[in-house]
Amino acid sequence: MTEACESFSRRDRDARRGAILDAAAAVFMEEGFAAASMSAIAARVGGSKGTLYNYFKSKEVLFEAYIQRHCAWQQEAMFALVTPDTDVGEALTHFGRSYLASVFSEFSLRNFRLVIAEAERAPEIGKAFYEAGPVAGATRLAGHLERWAREGRLSLVDPMGAAHQFISLCQNRLLKARFCNAVPELNAEVLEAEVSAAVATFLAAFGRA
Repeated sequence: MTEACESFSRRDRDARRGAILDAAAAVFMEEGFAAASMSAIAARVGGSKGTLYNYFKSKEVLFEAYIQRHCAWQQEAMFALVTPDTDVGEALTHFGRSYLASVFSEFSLRNFRLVIAEAERAPEIGKAFYEAGPVAGATRLAGHLERWAREGRLSLVDPMGAAHQFISLCQNRLLKARFCNAVPELNAEVLEAEVSAAVATFLAAFGRA
C-alpha cells in the first residue's frame, strides 16, 4: 500500500471513529449509559454492531473514549488563548471563564451525572473520567503556573496544589447548586463576577508585587 493510500485509510478510519463517538454521545445522553445499547448506537451511526466492535470492544470502552474526547475538547478551549507572553491575570481569567462556561453547562452536567451514575458499578469509568478531565486539566494548568513561577511572575512552591486551589476558587460557590439543578446556567455577568473574584484572590496569595 502506498503512503497516500495509507494516509487516506487512516483519515477514513478516524472519520468513522469520530462518527461512532458522535452517535454514541447522542444515545448516551438520550438513554443513559445503562439503557444505551450497541445496537442503538450502530443504528444511529448507520452500520452494524460488528463495525462498532471493530473500533471498540465493549460499550464500556466506547463510553470511556467518548468521555476522553469530551474532556480533551473542553481543555483545548480552556487553554486556547494562553501563550508564553500572556499576562498571568489575563490567562487565568480566560481559563476561568472557559472552565465555568463549560463545566457548568447543562451538557457537561448531564455528562457528569452519567459518569456518577455508573461509577459505583464500574469504577473504571469514574477513574477514566477523573483522569481525563479533572486531573488532566489541573496538570495542564499546573504546567503554566510552574513556568510563571520560574519566570518570577508568581510565588508558589506547589504548582499542582495551586492549580487545584484556583479551580476550587472558580467553581466552589455554585458547584453544588448547579449539580442539584438549583440554579440555571450561569449568565455572563455571574460568570464574570465569579472568575474575577477567583483571580483576585489567587493573585493576592501567589502573585508577585
